Amino acid sequence: MALLFAANSLSAQSTVAEARDVIAPLVEAYGPVGHEGPVREVVLRMLPAWAQPTVDSAGNVWVWAGPSSGPPVVFVAHLDEIGFEVTGVRPDGQLTLRSLGGFFPSLYEAEPALVHTAAGTVPAVFTLRDTVGANPRRTPASTPGQTGAQTTIFIRVDPGTGDSAQTRALGIRIGDVVTMPKAYVPLAGTRATGRSFDDRVGCAAQLLALRHLAVQRLRHRVLFVFSTREEIGLQGARAVANALGAGALRVHALDTFVSADAPLEIRTFADAPLGRGAVARAVDNSSVTPPLLLDSLVALARAQRIPLQVGTTNGGNDGSTFTRWGVPDVAIGWPLRYSHSPAEVIDLRDLVALADITQAIAERW
Repeated sequence: MALLFAANSLSAQSTVAEARDVIAPLVEAYGPVGHEGPVREVVLRMLPAWAQPTVDSAGNVWVWAGPSSGPPVVFVAHLDEIGFEVTGVRPDGQLTLRSLGGFFPSLYEAEPALVHTAAGTVPAVFTLRDTVGANPRRTPASTPGQTGAQTTIFIRVDPGTGDSAQTRALGIRIGDVVTMPKAYVPLAGTRATGRSFDDRVGCAAQLLALRHLAVQRLRHRVLFVFSTREEIGLQGARAVANALGAGALRVHALDTFVSADAPLEIRTFADAPLGRGAVARAVDNSSVTPPLLLDSLVALARAQRIPLQVGTTNGGNDGSTFTRWGVPDVAIGWPLRYSHSPAEVIDLRDLVALADITQAIAERW
């Protein structure tokens, strides 16, 4: 169901430009699960001057705003991206892998790879699978956002050495992480493609909201969290939820709405077209938004003339880790094409809407 509210075209255009400046460096920073440091550094650099961030033992970034006491409204977006971990070095120098998050492995075969070592980045190539059966796998190798989403992958990585000794001489060790080269690439109009928009868009929306937040007018405490290790079980958010316990008023996870807005998709589920605004995740695999809060969110968007869609999709969200403490989870996302692929597609207008609804929630709800 799409709920569309007109926005001022001139102000929206200038905001799109700002959104582009924020999302591009976030996308181009590498941060596989458990190795989010480079992305965290970009976030810390882009925070407004008034923010006083702290980093907890799980690597999460906390930014408080508003009154110094009272139950907070929590926003959370995750820093990490899917990747691979090196599990072994074969005699021929190739690396065996396990996944960190949910993959379509066929999308990575015969593509460039990067091995992130303690000494630097080593270029390599993802190999072809050994065999192809009659029914190639069309589902992810593991389910994103679920505990234990790590599986052995039938593709490997070849640094071109030819033997294990030469591979180790490059500084490659078991436990190093592997990604694919990536870049933020503008498309026509307000569209863009790249890898790891999940969940750099959520992080960008929080940064944009923080930049424009009327801190002095906040009536309650607000906490913005940039979390770690979401793709293998919401681990960073779980640490935050356990730290706050029942003390939070409400949580809003800002994460991908895996949309059916793609040429071969069936529109009977997860139908949220790109370019038509943020999406209230009414139901996903990890949580259900309480109907009264969903209706209240829609009313807020309507009052502020912020484009908002409502839908159901697959996947989990960080906010679900708070529900065991009785904290309502009102997850919000943006429509994404080709999720967890090397060429995800977004519309910057949806990022703007996500940032605007985040700011409106903090200031007015």
